Amino acid sequence: MEKNRLPPFYKNLALWLLIGLVVTMLFNFFNRSQLAKEKTQLSYSKFLDLVNEGKIARVVIQGDEIYGERLDGKAFLTYSPSDPEIVKLLKDKGIEITAKPADDSPWYTTVLISWLPMIVLVGIWIFFMRQMQAGGGKAMSFGKSKARLMNENTKKVTFSDVAGIEEVKEEVAEIIDFLKDPKKFTRLGGRIPKGVLLVGPPGTGKTLLARAIAGEAGVPFYSISGSDFVEMFVGVGAARVRDLFLQGKKHAPCIIFIDEIDAVGRHRGAGLGGGHDEREQTLNQLLVEMDGFESNEGVILIAATNRPDVLDPALLRPGRFDRQIVVPIPDLKGRENILRVHTRKIPLADVVNLSVLARGTPGFSGADLENLVNEAAIFAARANKDRVTMEDFEQAKDKILMGSERKSMIISEEERKNTAYHEAGHTLVAKLIPGTDPIHKVTIIPRGRALGVTQQLPLDEKYTYTREYLLNTLSVLMGGRAAEELVLQHLTTGAGNDIERSTELARKMVCNWGMSESLGPLAFGKREEHIFLGREISQNRDFSEETARMIDAEIKRFVEESYQRACYLLRQYEPGLHALALALLEKETLSSDEVDAIVAQNAALDPPAPDDYAEPAVSSAINE
Repeated sequence: MEKNRLPPFYKNLALWLLIGLVVTMLFNFFNRSQLAKEKTQLSYSKFLDLVNEGKIARVVIQGDEIYGERLDGKAFLTYSPSDPEIVKLLKDKGIEITAKPADDSPWYTTVLISWLPMIVLVGIWIFFMRQMQAGGGKAMSFGKSKARLMNENTKKVTFSDVAGIEEVKEEVAEIIDFLKDPKKFTRLGGRIPKGVLLVGPPGTGKTLLARAIAGEAGVPFYSISGSDFVEMFVGVGAARVRDLFLQGKKHAPCIIFIDEIDAVGRHRGAGLGGGHDEREQTLNQLLVEMDGFESNEGVILIAATNRPDVLDPALLRPGRFDRQIVVPIPDLKGRENILRVHTRKIPLADVVNLSVLARGTPGFSGADLENLVNEAAIFAARANKDRVTMEDFEQAKDKILMGSERKSMIISEEERKNTAYHEAGHTLVAKLIPGTDPIHKVTIIPRGRALGVTQQLPLDEKYTYTREYLLNTLSVLMGGRAAEELVLQHLTTGAGNDIERSTELARKMVCNWGMSESLGPLAFGKREEHIFLGREISQNRDFSEETARMIDAEIKRFVEESYQRACYLLRQYEPGLHALALALLEKETLSSDEVDAIVAQNAALDPPAPDDYAEPAVSSAINE
């Protein structure tokens, strides 16, 4: 049936020929009408009077029409009855006579005038009938699924294009084995999983993994986004779900992939949209199709989301999504493998060491690493290089982590000095406190929205954080404000982001992680998310006023003690602070090796005991 259809080129050609024919006929018809309007219409008696007076130059007789030209050059038109004497009269007056057939208009003009209204009505009726029966995004087909079928002509992505998530690849490879050889698993009573949910942060490769499954499986693969189901018309989402699974059953065994399923799979019963909410109807139909009375043998549903916490529990139960596969942020080895995949088609200099790049990009997702490689290639191309060097990767990494340099920004010497001491304060506190993340780079060149940046990179992967590590982080954050007050004797708005981050971190330590001695291992402030109002728009206060005062006091104590600790360290090692600030004013950017050398020359790395950090005399000594 598909082979008998005309190719799109011939369909378009026929359409344009038809349009051209209609335009030509309309032009001829209206041109003829316009010519008729330009002639002055006379009564027959007036015409005879002009003939007798000798004021007619020439005439054309065409059936009942008589038209021609007067002696004064004006055109005229009249209609004559059956008058056999008219020709003799014109001849006697010496008027030039021309005779034409009764109607010389083309046949298609007559057909167009007679049948055009009927043709238009029939054409409109056929158009709407075809649209009601057709699929896809055509008019009157709102209930049809918008899923795209990936076939052999689609650019294939295989498991060789996916790196950094080897355990996840093994799990999804088993699903491909289910489809290729189901008897291998069903002979012992097992059944093919009905659904697989890919869960992970943004950019970790969930959609890429689904495309790789399509490339490896060799079965029909339908891809659709969760937002494609629901539109403005009631019942459209449920109808599209039915149509999607109907197509899947026809092509079983097959895979259906729904990206961003949280668009339709959010928790029901918010109480705001009512029981007949369109999104809930779509979700209900999806639940029925996945595990209802009708069997969907051979249809495996794969879905991806980075918000599993908002999905409806009925969607996550066994029998619907039998497996939940976590796609995590890649570790050190995974990042190196991902970099190797993305640099396969990029010429690299011999000095480029991907393992060093992987170590210097903790917390990067697969999408971040792809962006890193792309930015490095752009930097190299901008400099007219033949190969991408390590320097290009460093520049790209700095741009991603700290923002683009704003070298054209005009900053006064006073602000540069303030920024230099601010960043030097962060750097020196981080160097003096054991257990903090190493300093990678410090700069007072404006980047992004900051006037200066102190960048720390951890040596190892961190999955949990100790209380001591978080307290150290608080002290490093407060180091900038402490340096400003110690040396410059004033406070600026430059520490606004540091204070905001410190307060938020201290609040999480007290309310979420139970790290306060006075409040104990309790969690305060249960967050509730209304489905239709958005994320964390309300917070259930499940504690008393007295507890609220204690929470505020503990948060304040954590931040203030960290601030006093930073002040004490900077005052004890003030020469190192001045040396770092002067070096920043001179060079604008310091690497980790340069920072180590300056600190080693100007400050002995033997910090005092923690008991000495919170001396009462610190604040008064700083303000002297």
